[in-house]
Amino acid sequence: MNKQQLIDTIKQKKSFLCIGLDTDLNKIPAEYREFENPIFEFNKMVIDATKDIAVSYKLNLAFYESFGMKGWEELEKTVNYIPKGIFRIADAKRGDIGNTSAQYAKAFFEAMPFDAITVSPYMGSDSVKPFLGFENKWVIILALTSNPGSADFQMQKINNEFLFEKVIKTASGWGSSENTMFVVGATHPGMFLTIRKLIPNHFILIPGVGAQGGNIDDIGKNALNKDIGVLVNVSRAILFPDSTAQFPNKCRLAAKEYQQQMSVFIN
Repeated sequence: MNKQQLIDTIKQKKSFLCIGLDTDLNKIPAEYREFENPIFEFNKMVIDATKDIAVSYKLNLAFYESFGMKGWEELEKTVNYIPKGIFRIADAKRGDIGNTSAQYAKAFFEAMPFDAITVSPYMGSDSVKPFLGFENKWVIILALTSNPGSADFQMQKINNEFLFEKVIKTASGWGSSENTMFVVGATHPGMFLTIRKLIPNHFILIPGVGAQGGNIDDIGKNALNKDIGVLVNVSRAILFPDSTAQFPNKCRLAAKEYQQQMSVFIN
């Protein structure tokens, strides 16, 4: 999916919602566990209930890889089930030397039909550039993450500059706003305006809304650009809205509530 197609989808759906399919087998309703592919069947329900609302789905590979080959089967079935026209993210957080990254790129962009992959920039440009050689595919670079440990390195200053600022300035030159996004956690709302000055035209993937405490209002006021330019990821609050949830209606209602909050900011 290219940048204009993503922008058009956001405007059409009046939504910048990315649903994180971090599907915890221990939390899904008992009836889904009876299927041969319980994670896929649960994901299928979520997708069917929200595909007219979500502009993206993000699959966190940890929730699939932990089951070995069976988990990869669940992953492939899920990504292939997502309808065309919806942005598909492999939340893999890869980042290795160039020839290894090239193999990861083939895995997610050729063997599987993902549109984007999250990557760590710690090993530098040669670990990221192999992912940029695929037409209409994206890299999503970790910049300022939503977890408390982001303070350990990302928020440290070097020559009066936060390390995450250095990462954004440098990594934004490896590709362009047509194929590169950055991860910025919603738990750092005070940094959105600073980051927008560094990357006015890039998309930002924003985790940390919902269970981690971030909110749509702060994002809408401080992180958007002329093209909207954000994907806001919500996982647990949609997948598991409450302990007595009646699926799939509760999943849809939770997603719709976020979409309505987002629609205010979309002309």
